[in-house]
Amino acid sequence: MSNVKSLEQLEQKQDFIRRHIGPDANQISAMLAELGVSSVEELMNETVPASIRLEQGLSIGESRTEVETLSYLKSVASKNKIFKSYIGQGYHPTHTPNVILRNVLENPGWYTAYTPYQPEIAQGRLESLLNFQTLSMDLTGLDLASASLLDEATAAAEAMALAKRVSKAKKANIFFIAEDVHAQTIDVVATRAEQFGFEVVVGPAADAVNHEIFGALFQYPSTTGEVVDVQDLIADVQDKKAIACVAADIMSLILLKAPGKLGADVVLGSAQRFGVPMGYGGPHAAFFATRDKYKRSLPGRIIGVSKDRLGNDALRMAMQTREQHIRREKANSNICTAQVLLANMAAFYAVYHGAEGLRTIASRINRFASILATGLKAKGVTLKHDTWFDTITVTSNKDEVVARAEAAEINFAKNHDGEFSISVNETTTREDVAELFDIILGAGHGLDVAALDAQVTADNITGIPASLVRDDEFLTHPNFNSYHSETEMLRYIKRLENKDLALNHSMISLGSCTMKLNATAEMIPITWPEFANMHPFCPLDQAEGYQVMINELHDWLVDVTGYDAVSMQPNSGAQGEYAGLIAIRKYHESRGEGHRNVCLIPSSAHGTNPASAQMASMKVVVVECDKQGNVDVADLKAKAEEVSENLSCIMITYPSTHGVFEDTIKEICDIVHQHGGQVYMDGANMNAQVGVTSPGFIGSDVSHLNLHKTFCIPHGGGGPGVGPIGVKSHLAPFMPNHSVINVPGTTEGNGAVSAAPYGSAAILPISWAYIAMMGSEGLKQATETAIISANYLTEKLSEHYPILYRGQNNRVAHECIVDLRPLKESSGISEMDVAKRLMDYGFHAPTMSFPVAGTLMIEPTESESKVEIDRFIEAMISIRKEIAKVESGEWTVENNPLVFAPHTQADVLGNEWERAYDRFYAAFPVPAVAKDKFWPTVTRIDDVFGDRNLICSCPAVDTYRDE
Repeated sequence: MSNVKSLEQLEQKQDFIRRHIGPDANQISAMLAELGVSSVEELMNETVPASIRLEQGLSIGESRTEVETLSYLKSVASKNKIFKSYIGQGYHPTHTPNVILRNVLENPGWYTAYTPYQPEIAQGRLESLLNFQTLSMDLTGLDLASASLLDEATAAAEAMALAKRVSKAKKANIFFIAEDVHAQTIDVVATRAEQFGFEVVVGPAADAVNHEIFGALFQYPSTTGEVVDVQDLIADVQDKKAIACVAADIMSLILLKAPGKLGADVVLGSAQRFGVPMGYGGPHAAFFATRDKYKRSLPGRIIGVSKDRLGNDALRMAMQTREQHIRREKANSNICTAQVLLANMAAFYAVYHGAEGLRTIASRINRFASILATGLKAKGVTLKHDTWFDTITVTSNKDEVVARAEAAEINFAKNHDGEFSISVNETTTREDVAELFDIILGAGHGLDVAALDAQVTADNITGIPASLVRDDEFLTHPNFNSYHSETEMLRYIKRLENKDLALNHSMISLGSCTMKLNATAEMIPITWPEFANMHPFCPLDQAEGYQVMINELHDWLVDVTGYDAVSMQPNSGAQGEYAGLIAIRKYHESRGEGHRNVCLIPSSAHGTNPASAQMASMKVVVVECDKQGNVDVADLKAKAEEVSENLSCIMITYPSTHGVFEDTIKEICDIVHQHGGQVYMDGANMNAQVGVTSPGFIGSDVSHLNLHKTFCIPHGGGGPGVGPIGVKSHLAPFMPNHSVINVPGTTEGNGAVSAAPYGSAAILPISWAYIAMMGSEGLKQATETAIISANYLTEKLSEHYPILYRGQNNRVAHECIVDLRPLKESSGISEMDVAKRLMDYGFHAPTMSFPVAGTLMIEPTESESKVEIDRFIEAMISIRKEIAKVESGEWTVENNPLVFAPHTQADVLGNEWERAYDRFYAAFPVPAVAKDKFWPTVTRIDDVFGDRNLICSCPAVDTYRDE
């Protein structure tokens, strides 16, 4: 009986593994048979070099069931103490409208979509991002806004970089930061400046003009709540030919004059308090707006309006040639991740409330702050400032009051010089204000909130100077004035969702992007109040649950990577690359070798690699690849020898960006180490390593880990991402710290790379739950299955398409590259045509023209069943037959279903049809498509038209007449 019970328990333990891994045992056997091998182990021996195979398995332990995992994680979360937070400093409690919580944040139609590089099947999130840009432009008073950045502090660092690029004060090397800017922002900007070789001066705002500056940053309102007229400060900065940047509170901009109207060149900030939970620091979307003349220097993505083939308005990412993956070390930034899911939440928050609703919310916040300020002043309490929007700062009795507050489970901001600040927020009630009086003044103070409210209203006490009261209209577009009932809002969200293809429709086989299952059980904890409602600067003893979860995840990632320590702070893969390179630089400097500044990068590398290297002020030297796509070891030896004295590191991806396990990888590491360099291993392809090999075992010193790839955090339509770095022990002292909350295990004084000490902490439970439910065995199985599926797909497609690179024994790793260049020569059909035609078959295109132009890089992942992979193979074979008809002359290169793809309903049902193929075939090329047709909502988009006629806000009202 006990044996039966233990077998049943084992089956339950493995239940999640079976659900995460798409192919079942029979499908695995069938794929292995196609590959001519009898076992998984045989294929692994043929694929992964023996020299890098782990001898021992992972030590994470057995897999846990979903019930066990969520029950345990709930007990961990309950260790967090959710105090009322009045800390502010860029993070505020907020109400996420339930219609947005359920239908966006918790909806796989929104959170499993990919970056909108294929815009014809991304029109929904593109419209929402256009709403976000319009919101940003309206509130900041500037001409152009991006589709979001990683956080406010990172956005400020990007503003500094933009200022240096465009400022006419070319000889200046100082970036000035007002001392009343948020501390975490100063920290991140100073870290970035150090790498660029800029000097940062922090002081009273009026001192900016006393330095030879190329730019300056002011906070509006200040971190302690003062509402300052920055117009003269801005003018003084511009008189020095420098760029004036303003970090603004998004909610305050509802009532305050737009900084752009005050003359600012750049305005940035966090959109968190527009309906996005604090989440112990993230993920949150930052907004970033600037003048039209600086559009070529704007960091991040920009959504623009263009036309499709039929002349309809259509949206797409504008000016993509600015992006780091194309410009490499000449890029404006290394940004690869936006915060799309969070930007969409903020945009929907604005759509749902509209201008009037937002005014009500902002006015209520301001009124409660005014009641608090008026009452305290009436009782003789000294306030630091005479102006405020939502934050007041008290200059006396700090320790006594803060102690009483914490006893009442309330957090204030504990400032220097005996001051404390109180930031009122959207969730604050009249009862809360009364409680605040009790805590600050003690019992028996005699203040009545209702009476104070009447006084504030009668006397029009707002704390906002009359000259800074907003007097213009904003959010006038119909999108912000049409969906205020929940019924209309629900339908609007659904209408946009229906335009987008996500993982809940079909596989997304993007090479290097690892679009795998984001299991529901992994997603559930992120909206638990214990994780969602914590301020990142609360005392550590209130965040015990977070610390337990983060420490366990840390130890698991150490085991998986073969490193000695991990920093969770970087909130994107590119941010992780940057943090890793800083650690390398600081390590060299600690040894008196700060001159080491050369970074070797293979020609096949991700575009983020050279972009990150230039952000760390490294000189990039390109190492060639051989005809098989491997790093040319002879060229590496020669280049390493040539730059030996100044060699800082190599940045290499493994398996290679070409999808191959290079058997020279250990030799490559040894060559770099022999010349005093460090090995940075890009973590993009970790999904082919986990449980089989590891970066640390191979010989690498540092890697970033894309938790949004290998470890199941969803892509969110183009963000969030998380990019922790793993390091060997000698680099551990140089990982990022934080000026507000010291991060244990790092050296005090190390700068921050992200605004929050643990980056996007709110989504770390996703990766924690994935690892817990997979266990040691499941993680290894996932890697093996990803490799099996990739080789099966490669084998089947190789009968119809050239495969560009293969490794030992003719095997690939977890992805393969289909070479379409020969077919383009013979038919005139391009990789773009194939990508668009795949939409008619219900698929998102694989990675296009990366790492080699004219190719498709395909990664099936372990989560897709053989049935789905076969469906994709069927589509690719059918497309190959279509190309053959062009090659034979049956169809001309101008008239065939590939060049007209994708086909919309309006296109297929239109009155005119002068095509060489029939309408039914256009829409239903294989029988499987007819069973569950996904219709693109626009036809092929004209990118050139959009860039020549750049429109990056919601189109004029008359374009919505059809709706």
